Amino acid sequence: MSYIIECKKLRRTGLILTFFGGGLLAALIPVFNMAFRSEMYITQNEPPLQILFDANWQIMAMLNILLIVSGACALYHIEYGDNAIQKMAALPLPGNSLFFGKCLVLTVLAALMLLPEILSLVFCIYYWFSGAETLNMAFYREIFAGYGYLLLLILPLILITLLIASAFRNMWISLGVNIVCVFIATMLPTNNFALSLFPFALPFQTLAGTDGRRVIGFMICAGVEILLIGIAEMIYRNIRRCFE
Repeated sequence: MSYIIECKKLRRTGLILTFFGGGLLAALIPVFNMAFRSEMYITQNEPPLQILFDANWQIMAMLNILLIVSGACALYHIEYGDNAIQKMAALPLPGNSLFFGKCLVLTVLAALMLLPEILSLVFCIYYWFSGAETLNMAFYREIFAGYGYLLLLILPLILITLLIASAFRNMWISLGVNIVCVFIATMLPTNNFALSLFPFALPFQTLAGTDGRRVIGFMICAGVEILLIGIAEMIYRNIRRCFE
């Protein structure tokens, strides 16, 4: 029920087109990079997918993070506008349905955003890296695993941005706090495992070329962060209800 309500609200935000357009914009980065500097990459000895991720994913991930931050702030801004959040509280819905309904909506939008980006990498491999020899079943399994891995590491970011957005009635304050966290994440070294667990830094990680134990560690820690942020949201909601 809450998810249906949230989907109806999307018509007021334009987030579906924004996320899909943002995904297309990020998808153009590896295409243009290969079009103008292909000789720099096709001579390297690493697997093509790893080459493309190493060359393009930092800026692509930054665009993804900024889209999620703006989407989270917009989703809660429509609740605080005209006191709609009080009207939602009067509906016969569980107390956490509003937050987790928005989490589900933003997760679906993130999956929509990542899809053209992954497809652009497949196109680059096919066009510039002898795709007839490279595109086999093992490659497609790696692509699907990488897509799921990226989506999993985005989930803690979705929850923490929504939690910050829910804490402030003024959208510009929540947007500013999230942007500060984004800039902090860009200053953290990506090769440091502990610092990379910061939710705003997790989306910069990729499956290609990453040690198996490190991948498992990131997946476990992402699951723990999802659980902890969910618990923090319930505690925050109960404390806020006591003061209202």
